[in-house]
Amino acid sequence: MAHLVNHPLKGKLVIIPTYNEKENIARIIEAVFSLSESFHVLIIDDGSPDGTAQIVKELMTQNKERLFIQERSGKLGLGTAYILGFKWALERNYAFIFEMDADFSHNPKDLLRLYEAIQNEKIGMSVGSRYVRGGKLENWPWSRILISYGASLYTRMITWMPVKDPTAGFVCYKNEVLKKLDFDKIRFIGYAFQIEMKFATRSLGYKIQEVPITFTDRVEGVSKMSGGIVKEAALGVIKMKWRSFFHSYAKK
Repeated sequence: MAHLVNHPLKGKLVIIPTYNEKENIARIIEAVFSLSESFHVLIIDDGSPDGTAQIVKELMTQNKERLFIQERSGKLGLGTAYILGFKWALERNYAFIFEMDADFSHNPKDLLRLYEAIQNEKIGMSVGSRYVRGGKLENWPWSRILISYGASLYTRMITWMPVKDPTAGFVCYKNEVLKKLDFDKIRFIGYAFQIEMKFATRSLGYKIQEVPITFTDRVEGVSKMSGGIVKEAALGVIKMKWRSFFHSYAKK
């Protein structure tokens, strides 16, 4: 992307992966567009059979300059969806790139707080955190809270990252962080993708700022969480830490 170097960075892009989100997609897009700051939205849809992509395309007719979609043929993994979105954002020189779920578990209003938190020049990534002071979980069963919090403690012990919510998926990156990152080095495509992206950001020398949020479990639609996803994270974190002793996440 050398030909883009001299172009000024501008704009804020929210990447939202979707699979069967027809109950939520129009409302989440409207909520982002109603904020006091201007955000663009990129939907990455994995061939939703419920017509999610068609709803987005209809909305694009009234939002041609700020709503976009990339369609894929099937469920190819959360990580690959975000990496597709990152590359799309870098090609268009967005200054700030956000990740957010479509199901309102992340409050769109908190995009403003993530944006504010990343303004410090030393911060490369801001994270909407459930586990810092002021962070909360709503509508979660105790069993899931224990698994989630346990996974966070486990990850912190293995990776030594000073991030209290390493599995969080509500984040903002500066353009320069993603531009320096070699996406081919990111191994995870599921739940552990979020852990690895924070680990990679730290390994590139950037600080991560956590922002307390209230995380609400989805009301509409079906959760994508599974036992296999958690197992990938548990085993993968050890492998990720071991590889870090020998390999860098930076582009050569």
